[in-house]
Amino acid sequence: MSYLKSLQEAVQPFAKTVGYDILAKNPKTLQLNITRKCNLACKHCHVEASPARDEDMQMSTAERAMELLREWDFTTLDITGGAPEMSRVYKYLIDTASSMGKKIMTRSNLTIFNDDEYKDIPEFLKERKVEIVASLPFYEEVKTDKVRGIGVFHDSIDALKRLCTLGYGRDEALQLNLVYNPSGAMIPSSQEELEAIYRTKLKDEYDIDFNNLFSMTNSPIGRFGEWLERSNNMQRYLTRLCDAFNPATVEDLMCLDTLSVDYDGTIHDCDFNLALGMSIAGPHKTIFDIEKNDLIGRKIRTMNHCYTCTAGSGSS
Repeated sequence: MSYLKSLQEAVQPFAKTVGYDILAKNPKTLQLNITRKCNLACKHCHVEASPARDEDMQMSTAERAMELLREWDFTTLDITGGAPEMSRVYKYLIDTASSMGKKIMTRSNLTIFNDDEYKDIPEFLKERKVEIVASLPFYEEVKTDKVRGIGVFHDSIDALKRLCTLGYGRDEALQLNLVYNPSGAMIPSSQEELEAIYRTKLKDEYDIDFNNLFSMTNSPIGRFGEWLERSNNMQRYLTRLCDAFNPATVEDLMCLDTLSVDYDGTIHDCDFNLALGMSIAGPHKTIFDIEKNDLIGRKIRTMNHCYTCTAGSGSS
């Protein structure tokens, strides 16, 4: 993480800009980052997942996570990676959470559904009414492939068509949400405007329907952080994020009611802190020793990458 020094020195510390401690609420979403395995190696990936990575959640860790989901006040299970579909515990987690009647979200890069080993996943998700949050950095081939690799756009379109055929984005019970990422060191434009363009383009050109578009600002960490450092763009990008700081976004930050758990069971305030190895404040830092009272009112750990989620309208 050669960029960390530049990240912290580029602008005023995030904590000073906010001016007060950000305190967690009673967590409602249990987010599990279950693997670093991925069939892609996207340029903006903050956890630096790739086909060369093999970190994966153990079954004992998954079982403990499901105990917390059952016993505490969580209403939602959010599964991410890597390509979470490649994890040995993926189907176990979904089946277990489904049996509890919990809302289940799974992140997906879409292209994994075209792999013979994972072609059954869409039907598996449909049967359990799992909400899919799918990455599609842009509605055009050139910009998507620039971020994610040659051929990824058309592979993603093929997967989206299949999901729509199954009813995703069309049946109210089968939610399909897309995620937009800028292709460079910029802040996304209006989410509403982008969603309207995505909806028109994808429907007219490919007969693809979806429910919502989430606009994600690229966090200056992971592969994107390394690129910012190499290209001497860290100062410019952080200044842009800092200048766009919107205090109204702080009360709606995801970290306030989400608990982010890594594949090894360590607990973090959010997936970005997870990528940086910043575990939660307090003496108990894993799902094996955490107590419910450790969570409510704890101080959220922040650093300058937190400007990502507070710039403009905030990052979904």
